[in-house]
Amino acid sequence: MNAALAIIALVTVGSAAAAMLGRNLLRSILMLAVSWAGAAAFYLWAGAQFVAFAQVLVYLGAISMVALFAVLLTRQSRDEPAAAPAARRRGVLAVAAAAAVAAVLLWAVKKTPLPVAWRPVPSTTVRELGAQLMGRHGAALLVVGVLLTIALIGGVVLASDRAYEKPEDKP
Repeated sequence: MNAALAIIALVTVGSAAAAMLGRNLLRSILMLAVSWAGAAAFYLWAGAQFVAFAQVLVYLGAISMVALFAVLLTRQSRDEPAAAPAARRRGVLAVAAAAAVAAVLLWAVKKTPLPVAWRPVPSTTVRELGAQLMGRHGAALLVVGVLLTIALIGGVVLASDRAYEKPEDKP
């Protein structure tokens, strides 16, 4: 195994574990962003420059900022809540459900026959992919951006528990 790959894997898995086990939500989001950067570094190591660029642009640039803004806009206080017994039970059930899904997926992958002869991968440059995305599929990218913005605004509105007063309710 290459030393660079080992370092990338260690940083990615370590930051993902820190994000999962952290009690502070903001630090967990930042650790998740570090793990996404590690995935982008792996793509660069593997020679997939466009996928690495998309990883940085979409996950580091957009998703992590949306998560940070959603948390900052909807949190009421900075106090760390204590874990309730019901939350621990839900956590155990979530891990059991994840293990069941992983088992089904691994079984399906194992039972799927692989083709005997591999076809060569077509070589496409980053410039060609960018031209395809920004040319013919440019409108689709804009629609996805608008939908994600609407989803973020809707999530913030639903998560906020402030009661908005009507003008006629004021004394």
